[in-house]
Amino acid sequence: MSDRKVIEVGDDSAAAGRPVEVRLGAWAWAKKNLFSTWYDALLTLTLGSLFVAFGWTLIRFLFTSDFEILRVNLALLMLGEFPRDQLWRPAVALILIAVLLGLMAGMGSASARDTAEQTGLPYQRSRPLAVLRRFWPVLVFVLVVLILTETVAPWLVAVSVFVAGVGSFPLGRALPGGVRKRGWLILIVIIAAIFLVLVGGGVGWDGWGGLHLNLFLTVAGLLLAFPLGLMLALGRRSTLPALRAMSVTYIEFIRGVPLITLLLLGQFVIGFFLPAGFRPGNVTRILIAITLFEAAYIAEVVRGGLQSVPSGQVEASQALGLAPWKTMRRIVLPQALRNTIPAMVGQFISLFKDTTLVIVVNMIDILGASQAANAQGSFLAQGLHRVTLPFVALAFWVGSYVMSREARRLEHKLGVGVR
Repeated sequence: MSDRKVIEVGDDSAAAGRPVEVRLGAWAWAKKNLFSTWYDALLTLTLGSLFVAFGWTLIRFLFTSDFEILRVNLALLMLGEFPRDQLWRPAVALILIAVLLGLMAGMGSASARDTAEQTGLPYQRSRPLAVLRRFWPVLVFVLVVLILTETVAPWLVAVSVFVAGVGSFPLGRALPGGVRKRGWLILIVIIAAIFLVLVGGGVGWDGWGGLHLNLFLTVAGLLLAFPLGLMLALGRRSTLPALRAMSVTYIEFIRGVPLITLLLLGQFVIGFFLPAGFRPGNVTRILIAITLFEAAYIAEVVRGGLQSVPSGQVEASQALGLAPWKTMRRIVLPQALRNTIPAMVGQFISLFKDTTLVIVVNMIDILGASQAANAQGSFLAQGLHRVTLPFVALAFWVGSYVMSREARRLEHKLGVGVR
């Protein structure tokens, strides 16, 4: 136990020679930390006034605004023009995603437990309250959506998703070690099931929209762009002049072109570069443009991580007789990718917000859905953008905040920036 003794102000019972921590009262703490000097007091009063004004404005907005436009168009904001008689497909997909996340979390927890037992280190499971602190923005957004619903079906879906996620967690922990090592097979099977549920029966992704479309373009764009960006980064550092020149040319050209230009090219020009008779849909064209754009930026992020690895690491692996590809795969890349976490997550967040640019090619994402809702006859020219746009902003803030928090947690776990 620590020998630090906590005493109140005025307590003279501290033992001699023992460190003492003085616990200040509320007014003493405020005077020391908020009003110690005149400029501290001015700054505290200014920021306090702004905070009170913002809080009052938010309360007035919540209690005086008419949210009928959100209630009527909630399905449009979430799913766009997805066929209403096929809404069971996104519901089943959400349940499968919850099962996947629960299984992966359970397998990760079991692997960490086994590693701790093998190394003799203490192991402590994440408590439910800690998980709640990590994902409270998502829960708040889900609660807002449920409050706006007019039927009981979304509540049933939310309860089913929660039960599926919580119930699959202990199942993932109970899986044998051999099965956990092949967890990628489970991942592929469940993702394939999700894909079949969403696009099976003639419901192609060209009919997707709303927040569903933003999330799909973000996740699919990152999954496709990351391996391409990794290859471009390695190509830019290659000793082969032709490969290095092609990589540099691609990266610098794409980074010099705005994403909106690539989206327009993908919509109207990319068909000329594809085989005759192959005409991909709108979402496919946009996804190709996003992948090509994002790969160039990921390549630069990875290149920065590769340059951060000390040359002594490579020299040591060469002294051990490792082949160059083994050196890159086992020594350099793990350290480089760990160092790129902050920049990489920033790029992911940027892409998530940039998906709203698909509105220029007449695709109804959540931002386009909010504009379409305001253009309806029942809500036209009523200034209800002040209701729909904050809802859109809340959705993007939740996604960006959660990604940022999870990235910081991963950085702390991996010791990024700590020698």
